[in-house]
Amino acid sequence: MQIKDVFGKLPLLETERTKLRPVTLQDVEDMYRYCSDEAVSEYTTWYPHGTLDDTLGFIRHLERKYDSGEVAPWGIVDKEENRLIGTCGFVHWDPVHRRAELGYALSRRYWGKGYMTEVAAAIIQFGFTEMDLIRLEARCLVPNIGSARVMEKTGMTYEGTLRKVVLNKGVHCDLKVYSIVKGEDGSKRL
Repeated sequence: MQIKDVFGKLPLLETERTKLRPVTLQDVEDMYRYCSDEAVSEYTTWYPHGTLDDTLGFIRHLERKYDSGEVAPWGIVDKEENRLIGTCGFVHWDPVHRRAELGYALSRRYWGKGYMTEVAAAIIQFGFTEMDLIRLEARCLVPNIGSARVMEKTGMTYEGTLRKVVLNKGVHCDLKVYSIVKGEDGSKRL
């Protein structure tokens, strides 16, 4: 299986409360709203967006990835408000070894309400069924308790901590690694 076979046209997905679709230029204000929030970017490798131009640049980057059939995240749209509230998707996919890494960001307004767990579970299921993955992993900075909880709630298993593995905003940081393997209890209930 090739990456373009799956991501040549990003499939539309849906969960109980969200629609998952490509991010577009029409999302710029919604994305800027949460990407400019220092709390949202605190545990990410990116800095808060300082201007709408920062957000436009990122959306154009995503559009190039969509157009070329590369792995790119889904935009998370809240069905009730019909607005973009975050992104979730694969930051890396190795079709030969049948493994991928999941990443996500969510508007602070939606934290602690189960949105990211709901979305991540759907994307994990997509990975096992449509991408034929055997292993799916995710990582977070050690102090990012919320992200670790999302991984645990989707059935991922904590594998360990990689010490000083990433340079994040000028500081070498430790990352917690979680994974789920096809056929484990967590993937069966997704």
